[in-house]
Amino acid sequence: MDINSASTVVLQALTQATSQDTAILKPAEERLKQWETQPGFYSALLNIFTNHTLDVNVRWLAVLYFKNGIDRYWRRIAPHALAEEEKTSLRAGLIANFNEPVNQIAIQIGVLIAKIARLDCPRNWPELIPTLLESVRVQDDLRQHRALLAFYHVTKTLASKKLVADKKLFQELASGIYSFVCSLWNHHADSFLQQICIGETAAINSLERTLLSLKVLRKLTAHGFVEPHKNLELMGFLNTVFERLKQFLECRRQINAESSCSEKLEKTIILFTKVLLDFLDYHPFSFISLIRRSLEFAVSYTFTSAGEGVVFERFIVQCMNLIKMIVKNDAYKPAKNTEASKPETLEAHEIKKYFFNYSTLTEICRRLVSHYFLLTPEELSMWEEDPEGFAVEEAGGDSYKYSLRPCTEVLFLDVFHEYSQTLTPVLLEMVQNLHGPTNVEDTVGLVIKDAVYNAIGLAAYELFDNVDFDQWFKSQLLAELQVTHIRYKVIRRRVIWLIGQWISVKFKSELRPMLYEAILNLMQDQDRVVRIETATTLKLAVDDFAFRTEQFLPYLENIFGLLFQLLQQVTECDTKMHVLHIISCVIERVGMQIRPYVGCLVQYLPLLWKQSEDHNMLRCAILTTLIHLVQGLGADSKNLYPFLLPVIQLSTDVTQPPHVYLLEDGLELWLATLENSPSITPELLGVFQNMSALLELSSENVKTCFQIINAYIFLTSSEFLQNFAAGLCQSFCELMQDITTEGQVQVLKVVENVLKVNPILGPQMFQPLLPSVLKGILDGERYPVVMSTYLGITGRVLLQNTVFFSSLLNQIALELNQEMDQLLGNLIEMWVERMDNITQPERRKLSALALLSLLPSENSVIQDKFCGIINICVEALHDVMSEDPDSGTYKDCMVISHFEELKVSEDEEPPTEQDKRKKLLALKDPVHSVSLQQFVFEKLKAQQELLGEQGFQNLMESVDTDIVRQLQGFLQKL
Repeated sequence: MDINSASTVVLQALTQATSQDTAILKPAEERLKQWETQPGFYSALLNIFTNHTLDVNVRWLAVLYFKNGIDRYWRRIAPHALAEEEKTSLRAGLIANFNEPVNQIAIQIGVLIAKIARLDCPRNWPELIPTLLESVRVQDDLRQHRALLAFYHVTKTLASKKLVADKKLFQELASGIYSFVCSLWNHHADSFLQQICIGETAAINSLERTLLSLKVLRKLTAHGFVEPHKNLELMGFLNTVFERLKQFLECRRQINAESSCSEKLEKTIILFTKVLLDFLDYHPFSFISLIRRSLEFAVSYTFTSAGEGVVFERFIVQCMNLIKMIVKNDAYKPAKNTEASKPETLEAHEIKKYFFNYSTLTEICRRLVSHYFLLTPEELSMWEEDPEGFAVEEAGGDSYKYSLRPCTEVLFLDVFHEYSQTLTPVLLEMVQNLHGPTNVEDTVGLVIKDAVYNAIGLAAYELFDNVDFDQWFKSQLLAELQVTHIRYKVIRRRVIWLIGQWISVKFKSELRPMLYEAILNLMQDQDRVVRIETATTLKLAVDDFAFRTEQFLPYLENIFGLLFQLLQQVTECDTKMHVLHIISCVIERVGMQIRPYVGCLVQYLPLLWKQSEDHNMLRCAILTTLIHLVQGLGADSKNLYPFLLPVIQLSTDVTQPPHVYLLEDGLELWLATLENSPSITPELLGVFQNMSALLELSSENVKTCFQIINAYIFLTSSEFLQNFAAGLCQSFCELMQDITTEGQVQVLKVVENVLKVNPILGPQMFQPLLPSVLKGILDGERYPVVMSTYLGITGRVLLQNTVFFSSLLNQIALELNQEMDQLLGNLIEMWVERMDNITQPERRKLSALALLSLLPSENSVIQDKFCGIINICVEALHDVMSEDPDSGTYKDCMVISHFEELKVSEDEEPPTEQDKRKKLLALKDPVHSVSLQQFVFEKLKAQQELLGEQGFQNLMESVDTDIVRQLQGFLQKL
């Protein structure tokens, strides 16, 4: 089929694919998907989207299909890769004409040219850059703009390549075109500044080209040179940026805010600052000659009258980020031993030191606090109209790069940290001027006090030695919290926030009851913002390392009740999450003491869960709260099962869409529920049906899945294994073929736990897994941790289910066509040889018990390996025996008495139900119930009786005399 016929067929399918009718749209999409790998499909798409007479939506779809095809089939090694001759034709077609009339399609064409350039330029597409440069020079406005647009996208893509060879190619390109792009940018910038005085239509075209050429320059300047400071043209351009910034700022001041140029003009001004910020980020040493000019420029516009009526918020943010990056830059900080510093570093440090003199620093500090920190009318209005949005506004992460308030606070912190000796007295003087409560009628005074207190909170760590916060808290701050006037809410909110900032810095333990009293009062404040801020400070107080539960207990009931009220009162999803996290934290810190007070919360959470059906992040917060609630309630959490189990069921069901968000927390809740469950219920057992699909996922949550399986085994081994052992064994067999070494160990540990709790039925239920364990030992498994686990499992079976062990050994002997005794001998030999792989004392003792259980025996193979068995026993005796200094007798320190209680120190969590189950299991486990010393004595005595004195003596002679002496030392003190 020729290209024109193909284009017609593809055009028809694309037209149908833009239909709103799914009956037409779906078959068309299917056909297009089938054609993706057909020769000529992308040539047909190129014909379609470059035909300007066709419908815009059809052309747009053609571009998108073409772009997706590049990602999938352009590389030579890709399955169904495009033929080289078709690729050559497509490359030529894409840069034949830069005359696309629709801007959105032109952008997409620019992006797909860049995608191909990333793979093919310059080796397979040497003509791309020359063609673009030639097209940028033409007089035709549309062609020039579209070529410049493509040029920008190509430059941006090539600049992002990270391989050394690719970087070198980009640097060669940059040095070849930099001069031309500079002159192009200057030309368009001059044209714009002349045309804006005459009319906006021509000016906006020039501004668009100024912006695009500046975008290209930004990439070339940041990524195109290894030592940019040696390039005079580049450094000249960067110095010109400051002049251009002044011109463009003045131009923005003069034009009408409603002007069509206004928005693009602001974008261009911001792009100028990005050029400087990028250059500083990638080439701090080359930037040194620009430090002084950058600081003078940024400080004059943001901290002096020069910026009044000229600057705008986004520009201020950029200027402050420029100051911040210079102040904080590690390249400009000399080492303590200045001789170890680079000369450039010392030069930069001197420039900074000269610029940041006392008067400049004082002015910056005062302006930040008394101007930028002030609550704005817009913020105060938001406080009234959207209190929750105001209280829980995000200010972390990278918000300082884009938003004014976080930007000013981060700059203040960095400048204060760097120049704390100079600025501390300035800030303390500002505080001293605000002594005592402020008049509620003095709105300006209240806002200034709020700003100063904000500064004291932000700089808490720097002011540690200069502020007696405890005294200030008692003498002034507490009093300010008690001023209940509605207008004083600004200060109440700020003071409680301020205390939160200082709690982990400097706050005496004995003052905490006074703080809890204040929190209790403020949690009943008439203003919602104050209540939310108080709850946040409560979390900081409770989450602090110096928190003592007994100090908090007298206030727990009332504060917890008020927290619950706040949770009900707030309406926004983010605020509910915030309050839930605080509730979770309180429950976690007070543990079981919370039990009497959670009734209302337990009743409310099902309702909140139902209401939050469309808010998965809120549901995650509910899951976290439930985890801490279950841990706090312990065995009483069983009363929550009617709500808890359906929540776990939904969160861990991979067929339900919400599992993407809820799975991790859902699994943690499932585990906590099992660990604290006093006994199994049919419903709790039923949730396990979700597990096989979870194991198939093999995700990062698989470790928690194994913990859950273990918890079921400890909770109800017989019932659980009867229902799920077969399916679990099948899942494990599949997992073992495609899992990491650590994963294999986790699977085998589950099997080991099954054998611990059910030594008779366990081996039969997991029989398909066991031959590979025994073969792994015989083959000398090379990973010590895997070998240790293999020996642990084999030891359990040999010690506690001898009949099954014999049948297993017989099965493998038949498979390998070997004698059973020969196989047993090889097994014992490998066991003795690899005993050092076992590091856990429990498993080392288990090995000794298991091998001793082969005695008494007349079997020549066992007698032949007698020496090795005794060696292992003596090693294990050294591990587990401790000498009583009073009586001089030895005691097996692993044997647990029935009367020993699980000891809990004040710092430790009380034992969970699972801890108690493990303790009971240990009492039945031979490792913890049988004395190794006694067991060795009995087995050797039985062997002696079987062989007679002389026979036994001959056997003992095979053992090293030193080992025999050590063995006698242990046995004499029985």
